[in-house]
Amino acid sequence: MGSGSGEKFHALKGVSIEIPDGCIFGVIGRSGAGKSTLVRTINLLERPTSGRVLIDGVDMTTLPAAELREARKGIGMIFQSFNLLSSRTVAGNVAFPLQLAGWSRSAVGDRVRELLELVELTEKRNDYPAQLSGGQKQRVGIARAIAAGPKILLCDEATSALDPQTTRSILELLQEINLKFGLTIVLITHEMSVIREICREVVVLDGGCVVERGTAFEVFTRPGAPVTRELVSGFMAKDLPPQFADMQFFPKPASEDIAAGLNIVLRISFLGDTAASPVISGMIRKCGVDANILYGTIDHIQGVPYGMLVVELSGESSERSAALNYLRNFNLELEVIGYVRRNASVAV
Repeated sequence: MGSGSGEKFHALKGVSIEIPDGCIFGVIGRSGAGKSTLVRTINLLERPTSGRVLIDGVDMTTLPAAELREARKGIGMIFQSFNLLSSRTVAGNVAFPLQLAGWSRSAVGDRVRELLELVELTEKRNDYPAQLSGGQKQRVGIARAIAAGPKILLCDEATSALDPQTTRSILELLQEINLKFGLTIVLITHEMSVIREICREVVVLDGGCVVERGTAFEVFTRPGAPVTRELVSGFMAKDLPPQFADMQFFPKPASEDIAAGLNIVLRISFLGDTAASPVISGMIRKCGVDANILYGTIDHIQGVPYGMLVVELSGESSERSAALNYLRNFNLELEVIGYVRRNASVAV
């Protein structure tokens, strides 16, 4: 794409992504990162200036117009703005792509009934889009997008216009469709909550480039790129709350004699089953160390628990060393935030 100054603008640069069959795959980034361009490139609504778009081994960029139209039948798409036909009923909107594809009237009727039951809109079949809520409109959009049995469903900010409760119901419907039909779903979003709920794998875009890729759990719990850490920060808080801002932290002391007068402040991240295990109580019992929990959170990503504690350890040097060694035997991430004076402990 060009700019008024004649300079070229690259919406996507060197993006190479392989999406597994049957996966719910998330693409996230801030506004302007290139997310919508990427999803429109998959079905060639945007044609890349270079590179290939391979679907089942077929390079979509090389297909003649007629073959491309046929290939696009295997790709459904839903949008933030729903894009329903206002002059058609709910049933009419779902039937529309089937009628264009030349399905018989009876086959269309059977398929529409099946899909309206799936998206729980049977009683709304004769209503028009103007009579529907945002969530109901998106359910119609989903039914229409999968009507002809595509292999891939592209979702471009499909829940951005919906309230949290409705978003959750739409995500549950997408999961059901994924499981029932083995549909590959590519979900473009700027909402980390959406990624956390249903995406198995995720890529992070920034400035048209892929800056991070991994499972949703990996990206949330071990973000590497600065933009990823920023996106994740609202869900996986790792900083001490403001009430601890006046704590005076010291770097690692040069000798054990100096360390003896200080307490260690640790950030402990619990992953998977460890989040439900009595790790801290076991450490106190076995190592004889005192532990003051300063702050903690727990959440779930893809049904897997993830927790974080900020803990102040006090005790003899040998006891604290034993405690650290004890914690290292578990599926944990340990980070020494710093050292504080024994009398500077903060109780909560």
